Amino acid sequence: MIIATWNVNSLKARLGHVLDWLAEATPDIVLLQELKLETDRFPAAEIEAAGYHFAAHGQKTYNGVAILAKAPITDVTRGLPGFEDEQARWIEGTVAIGDQGVRVASVYVPNGQSVTSEKFPYKLAFLDAFVSHARSMLGDASRPAVIGGDFNIAPEAGDLYDPKGWAGDVLFHPEERRRFRAVLHQGWTDAFRALHAEAGRYSWWDYRAGMWQKDHGLRIDHLLLSPEACDRLEAADIDRTPRGRDKASDHTPVWARLSDQARINAPYGAPEGEAAA
Repeated sequence: MIIATWNVNSLKARLGHVLDWLAEATPDIVLLQELKLETDRFPAAEIEAAGYHFAAHGQKTYNGVAILAKAPITDVTRGLPGFEDEQARWIEGTVAIGDQGVRVASVYVPNGQSVTSEKFPYKLAFLDAFVSHARSMLGDASRPAVIGGDFNIAPEAGDLYDPKGWAGDVLFHPEERRRFRAVLHQGWTDAFRALHAEAGRYSWWDYRAGMWQKDHGLRIDHLLLSPEACDRLEAADIDRTPRGRDKASDHTPVWARLSDQARINAPYGAPEGEAAA
């Protein structure tokens, strides 16, 4: 199973890019952010024609999140539980893949604008509610769970092209990073970082000042895996191809591949597919 997250920065403007990528990458589940359209304007016909079910939570002009999946999506929650918010920043559902299905959530964390803005306390409050709900999502150990999205947080210095320049600013503020670590300490795993120790791999590049051309980016889009999902982790990466296309989103997809069965059950050191002696 391949699951991906992608901030498309306007689904209406990037629909062609999204459909092309779905055909090329053939992911099983895609978590989208920044739809920038109302739920009733979601391009249902085009997405269904591409072979995907969907659940969307949108609003006019701003925000908006969605789940696309090759299997049905049930038990959908719109809005981050425990956080009263008119902004469409969270959607959660169960995708009918595997015996128990997989619980997934797409999140678009507030940017925060600046540490002196009233939007920064709003971001921290959202993250506090997120930390609390992420803990509750670990309560059902019978099925894997994945939270993916634009977190607007670069967790470590290697996730920014200029960590000294970003120190203390939004996207790399200690209070944001502390909350991100709190989620990891609960037992969630950063899928990309679990398999890639190298610095300088990014998922977002500002449109301004030739940041894409200079590869001056940040890694702020993440897939977090519950222990049950992490046990199935086979591969994870960042697909830079969509960012290089004409009129692209400023983000690019991040993906992970999970096996059908937990790899932890295989004998340590045995080649894949071999039984224990």
